[in-house]
Amino acid sequence: MGEVDPRRRMPRTDALLADPALAAAAGTLGRDRVKAEIVAAQHRARRGEITPDRVRDAALAALPGRTPRPVLNATGVVLHTNLGRAPLAPAAVDALVAAAGHTDVELDLATGRRARRGREALDALAAAVPDAAAVHVVNNGAAALVLAATALAAGREIVVSRGELVEIGDGFRLPDLLASTGARLREVGTTNRTTRADYAAAIGPDTGFVLKVHPSNFVVTGFTSAVPVGALATLGVPVVVDIGSGLLAPDPLLPDEPDAASTLRAGAHLVTASGDKLLGGPQAGLLLGDAALVERLRRHPLARALRVDKLTLAALAATLHVPATPTGDALRADAGRLRERTERLRDLLGDDGCKAEVVPAAAVVGGGGAPGVELDSWALSLPERYAVPLRTGEPAILGRVLHGRLLLDLRAVPESADGHVRAAILRVAS
Repeated sequence: MGEVDPRRRMPRTDALLADPALAAAAGTLGRDRVKAEIVAAQHRARRGEITPDRVRDAALAALPGRTPRPVLNATGVVLHTNLGRAPLAPAAVDALVAAAGHTDVELDLATGRRARRGREALDALAAAVPDAAAVHVVNNGAAALVLAATALAAGREIVVSRGELVEIGDGFRLPDLLASTGARLREVGTTNRTTRADYAAAIGPDTGFVLKVHPSNFVVTGFTSAVPVGALATLGVPVVVDIGSGLLAPDPLLPDEPDAASTLRAGAHLVTASGDKLLGGPQAGLLLGDAALVERLRRHPLARALRVDKLTLAALAATLHVPATPTGDALRADAGRLRERTERLRDLLGDDGCKAEVVPAAAVVGGGGAPGVELDSWALSLPERYAVPLRTGEPAILGRVLHGRLLLDLRAVPESADGHVRAAILRVAS
C-alpha cells in the first residue's frame, strides 16, 4: 500500500472550533473571525506550507492577542506613564465592570428624573477636599487647564512665570496648550527667579488670571526664587494653580509635593490636577475651588466635549472611597519587606538552577510627581538578555536595564504575582 497523503490528516473545522483555546478566542473575537483563520490555516496545510498538525497553532497565531496587554511593572517607577500610570484598586475595577452596562450615571432612580451627572464621584471628591467650595471633573489634567484658560482667559492674558512654562511629555508644551485656547501668555520673571513684583507689574485690564504651575517633572536648584500662592492671592485677580500630580492632602512621604487642600487654603481660586497619578485613580482632570469659577467652567460649551464617561466616574468614585490604592501601597512599601520578597524569589530560582542576585535599588515616584524623590528599594539582578523575552512573554514583565544587567524591582508588583514572575524567569532561563 502507498503512503497516505498527509493532507488527509487535516483536522476538521468543527473539531478545531471546539478546541479550548480557539473556543475561548471565539468568545472574545467572534466565531466567524476564528473560523476564517482556521480555514486559512487549513488552506496553507493543503498547499504544503505547514503540516496538518500545525493548523491549530497557525490559526491561533493569526488571531490578535489581548489589547492592551497587562504588564507587571518591575521598573521601580511607581507611576510609569508608558504603562498607564496608576493601576486601579480592586474596588475601582469592580466599579468599572458594574458601570459597563446601564447605570444611573445621570438618573435619579427614586424620582425617575434626570440627575446631576456623576454625582457620586463629585460628592466623593468634594468630601475629600472640604476646602473646595465646588468641584468638577474632565477627561485629563491638560483638559482641566484648557477648560480654565478657555472659560476665563480666551482673548485675554494669562500671567505666568517663565520658569513654569513646562513641557508635559511627548512634546506637548504648556505655552502651546494655552495658546490654543485663544489666550495670550504674559511671561514674567526669568527661568530661575520670579518675584511678586514681576507678577504685579504685568497685571492689567486684560488679565484673565495668574497661573502657577508646579514643575512636577524636574527640579531647579541653586540661585532660585518663586512666589508662593499666598502672595499671588493678594494681587486682586484669580489665581489658578496646576498642582499636577493629584495629591489631595499633605503627605509626609512627599513633603515638597503640593496638594489641593493646602493650595486652596493658601488662597488659590482654582486648582487643577490629575486623577491617575498620586490619587491612584483613572485618568481624569480635577477642578477644585471657588464655586462661581467652577460653575462658570462647568457651564462652558467646551466642558461638554471634555466630560468624562461613566466608566471613569465609577472608577474615580470608588478610588475616592477606598482607604488605600495600589499606588499608595507601592509608595509606602517597606524596604525591608521588599528585600525579603526579592531574596525569597532569588532562593526559589536558585533551587531550580537559575542564578540571580539581590541588589539595592532606588525607586522613584514617576508620572510627573515628586521629582528628585528616591525610595529605598531592592531588585533582582539577572542577565540583560532576559529583558526582551520577559517583556514579550506571558505575563509581560518590564524591568530596568542598567550597566548590562536586568533589574526587577518588586515595589510596584503585587505580591500575589511573585509566582508568575518566578515561572516567567524559569521559562527564559531554560
